[in-house]
Amino acid sequence: MGHLLSKNGKRVKKRKRKLRRNCFLHGPCMLCFIVHSNANNRDGNQLESASKLAERYATLSTPEDCAKFLLSPKELWEEQGKCLLSSVPAKFIGPQLFRTVSTEYSEMVCKRKCGGVQKCAPCKQPRCTFQEVTENGVVSDPAAQCHIHLCSLPSSSSSSSTECSGVGLQVDLGEGSTTTNQGSSESSELAPHKNLQEFKVFETDVSNVNLLPSSILLKIFAHLSVKERCLSASLVCKYWCDLCLDFQFWKQIDLSGRQQVTDDLLIKIAARRQNVTEINISDCRNVSDDGVRSLVSQCPGLLKYTAYRCKQLSDLSLLVISTHCPLLQKVHVGNQDKLTDEALKQLGEHCSELKDVHFGQCYKITDEGMVVLAKGCPKLQRIYMQENKLVTDKSVKAFAEHCPELQFVGFMGCSVTSQGVIHLTKLKNLSSLDLRHISELNNETVMEVVRKCRNLSSLNLCLNWSINDRCVEFIAKEGQSLKELYLVSCKITDYALIAIGQYSTTIETVDAGWCKEITDQGATQIAQSSKSLRYLGLMRCDKVNEETVEQLVQQYQHITFSTVMQDCKRTLERAYQMGWIPNTSTAS
Repeated sequence: MGHLLSKNGKRVKKRKRKLRRNCFLHGPCMLCFIVHSNANNRDGNQLESASKLAERYATLSTPEDCAKFLLSPKELWEEQGKCLLSSVPAKFIGPQLFRTVSTEYSEMVCKRKCGGVQKCAPCKQPRCTFQEVTENGVVSDPAAQCHIHLCSLPSSSSSSSTECSGVGLQVDLGEGSTTTNQGSSESSELAPHKNLQEFKVFETDVSNVNLLPSSILLKIFAHLSVKERCLSASLVCKYWCDLCLDFQFWKQIDLSGRQQVTDDLLIKIAARRQNVTEINISDCRNVSDDGVRSLVSQCPGLLKYTAYRCKQLSDLSLLVISTHCPLLQKVHVGNQDKLTDEALKQLGEHCSELKDVHFGQCYKITDEGMVVLAKGCPKLQRIYMQENKLVTDKSVKAFAEHCPELQFVGFMGCSVTSQGVIHLTKLKNLSSLDLRHISELNNETVMEVVRKCRNLSSLNLCLNWSINDRCVEFIAKEGQSLKELYLVSCKITDYALIAIGQYSTTIETVDAGWCKEITDQGATQIAQSSKSLRYLGLMRCDKVNEETVEQLVQQYQHITFSTVMQDCKRTLERAYQMGWIPNTSTAS
């Protein structure tokens, strides 16, 4: 359109000839835009005024005359010009649209550093409020949140001023879209004073956290829990809601202990997330097999599944998991009364990548399911059983023969004897062994396991009355890698503690609680002779005097002594550090 009103405004064919214009404006001329745009919205007087201005502009011969005409305060911006200028879009007004044709018109270029039309704030901005401008042109609320900087044409005043004045700009704000006006009080005369209240101003806070890259915000949100992300951060704005739904936050779904979790929630998660690798629904009492099935069926890459104390779940959950998740590596389903051997058989047949299993207090599991699991999962590294009375030596033997990579083995309270434990000597990578409360465990078997398993670092022999001083002495001498030794309620005396301090250079933790024959002598000598000891448990060792322990605490500060009194003192110290203040008021 601008070519029609320029000096050489002839119609030319596209792509065949360069356009030659003497107009000093880049792109379409402003008057052309006024004449030809939004004609339906103007009355006849405006169109007639614009036509006259256009005819006069077309008769001008030089760019200098065009500039003088456009900048003439009496002929253009009075009356007709004021009503026409409000329809000029901001992109045609910036200082980059003008050429400096001579020094006389150098004032046409805006001197403000922010003269260029800046890009609008991104859609990721939080919900912001728009504050109205008062009649004096001052923002009523200084905490406005969005601001668009505009550079306008020079002021209509007769004085040659280089200040930038504000111009009207149409801003689409949805249903309540209004015209915004920005500028100093001197430039408020561009718009009628009575319509000033209709203008809105919104500013951008340069310190807004949303100006950070999304990758940084994702790292910040990664430190929030699932509850904090879902119930707090995601409600701030739509952008934050989208960030909280990012796939990286839903790879590990930890819903443990949340009673509001139901099957419907699991179904919604399954509909949106198909890249889940970890699921924890421990203590979720309102989740059923159907909910677990709907979630797991959409997660073929599931690696870890944890569901402690979900007594309402049955074999169906593990059947679906074993079918849809062949890459499964961890299954912890302790304390599920309905679990049977059928679930273990399916895991053994379909999940050959299993490395960590926990079936403690699943009382219906027997040797039949355990043997199938051991044969089908040769990569197992950790297995823990607790109070499984139907699990016997047969299961221990199967795991020792078919799972050579086992590193952690626990059969606490199971119907296991020394004949089954002796098979564990085949495990060369064994590092942690839990043999608590084994009814028929003798000293010779324990000594043989310690001698054969050279990588053993943790040994738990609590609640075994057959373990005596001779066994402990052998363990101290042969356990070259042993760091933790638990002997609660064993049949030991001061001689066992003295032997540990004398022969072991690696043991750091010794728990001899509830050993009634331990006295001040044993506690003192192990503290004096052991250079590696860092923790000594003496809980309910009634023959150990509390004054002696207090002296040891002062003398050997690198060792933590555990007694009833010492544990109470440490608990109070932690409470004081967290700001707890005791209630000293007395009852009336």
